[in-house]
Amino acid sequence: MWHNRQREISIAVAILAIAAVLAAVAPAFFSFANVRDLLLANVPVLIVGVGMTLIVIAAQIDISVGSQFAICSVAAGVFAISGLPMFAALIAATLTGALLGAINGLLVAWVRIPSIVVTLAAMVALRDGLRWVTQGAWVQNLPPAFHWFGLPQASSEWLTIAAAAAITAATAWGLRHLAAGRAVYATGSDADAARLAGIDPQYVVFSVFALTGALTGFAAALNAVRFEQIPSNAGIGLELKVIAAVVVGGVSITGGRGTILGAVLGVILLGLIGPALTFLGFSAYWERAIEGGIILAAVSMDALSGQWRRNADLAAAQRA
Repeated sequence: MWHNRQREISIAVAILAIAAVLAAVAPAFFSFANVRDLLLANVPVLIVGVGMTLIVIAAQIDISVGSQFAICSVAAGVFAISGLPMFAALIAATLTGALLGAINGLLVAWVRIPSIVVTLAAMVALRDGLRWVTQGAWVQNLPPAFHWFGLPQASSEWLTIAAAAAITAATAWGLRHLAAGRAVYATGSDADAARLAGIDPQYVVFSVFALTGALTGFAAALNAVRFEQIPSNAGIGLELKVIAAVVVGGVSITGGRGTILGAVLGVILLGLIGPALTFLGFSAYWERAIEGGIILAAVSMDALSGQWRRNADLAAAQRA
C-alpha cells in the first residue's frame, strides 16, 4: 500500500516542508484572509484538474480547457444578464462546457484525431472566436443576484469551497469503487484489452472529455461570481496549471495510472509556490522556473518508473 502511494507521500512531505518553513519565517502566510484567498484562487484549478485527471488516466490530453473556461465565464454572465435565475445560469454555463468538451471527445474518440491536435486547434479557435465576438470587452452590468450568488460573501465563499470538495470526493470515490472508474483505467492501460473485456473505449474517451468540459463550465461560473465584471480573457494559462498539477500528482502521462488524491496534492503544491516565494521575499519570476523543475522531475520519475516496471515484467517472463 505504501509503495503504491509513494508519489502522494513524497508530495505531501514537500508540502509539509514548505509549510514548516513558512510557519517559521513568515507566519502571516497562514492568516485566515490569505488562506481563504489561496483556496478560492485554486478552486478552478482543482475542479478542472479532477476532470483532467480522468482524461490523462484515459491516455488523452486536453489543452483547450483554458479557452473553454473563458467562454463559459462569459456565457454565465450573458445568461444572467438575459434574465435567467442564477441557478439556471450556473446550469447553462455547465452545459456550455459539456458541449465544448463533447465536441472534442467526438473528434478524438470517433473521428480518431489525436487529442493533442484536436484540443490545440480548439484552444486557438475558441479563444480567438471569443475575442472576435466580444471585441475584447468585459461582461458588465451583471444583476445583483449574480455577484456571490446573491448571498453574503462569506457564505458564498464557503459554498464554493464545499462544492469543489464534494466534486473531488465524489470523483475519487467513483474512480475507486464504480465500474465506470475501472473502465477509465482499463482504457488508458490498454484500449484493445479493455475492448475484449466488454468496455467501449471510444465511449469512455468521449465521456471523460464531456465531463471535463462540464466541470470546466461549472468552475468558470463559480469563479465568475467573485467579480463584478467578467473578463473575456479569463482562464489564460489555466490548462498549463491543471496539466502540471495532474502530472506532478503522479498521474501517468501515458495513461492507466493515477489518483484524484495525487492531483489534489499537485494542485496544493503548485498553488503554494508563488505565494510562498512572495512571503519569503524572493522574486516571483522564480515561480515558473521552480514549477518547470518540479514538472520535469515528475515526468522523469514517471518515465523511470515505467522503464523499471517493463524491465521487471521482462525478467519475470524470461524466468517463466
